[in-house]
Amino acid sequence: MIDNRLAPYGAFGLRIALGLMFIAHAYLKLVIFTPAGFAGFLGQVGLPTILAWPIMLAELFGGLAILFGFYGRYVSLALLPVLLGALAIHAPNGWVFNAPNGGWEYPAFLALTAFAHVLIGDGAFAMKPARFNGRVQPALA
Repeated sequence: MIDNRLAPYGAFGLRIALGLMFIAHAYLKLVIFTPAGFAGFLGQVGLPTILAWPIMLAELFGGLAILFGFYGRYVSLALLPVLLGALAIHAPNGWVFNAPNGGWEYPAFLALTAFAHVLIGDGAFAMKPARFNGRVQPALA
């Protein structure tokens, strides 16, 4: 059962959490790991190091777009490959994310959260809600 009165606010909460997560991960890669360090990590796991900047920028600007509800559903859909890539990288490390080199439960949770955002919508207070099938959810319920 969906509570149509409160569902837009639940979707808003999901959108805020997901947007902040992407921004935090971009910050982590830019400031803590550094772009060179993140590129080195990508090289160690067999990915092209040239992906470092596109991933960091996608997380930063995608997180901002999701946070403010600027075509957020489309952005979550576009960022799913980043999350699925993280899931693939961490899958061999085991379940728990605090395992050495990080486990796969957190990337799996985030990928499912992004997918839920795509299905549910941007919720309340979205600047520019994304349309699927020509329909848009109301910005406020």
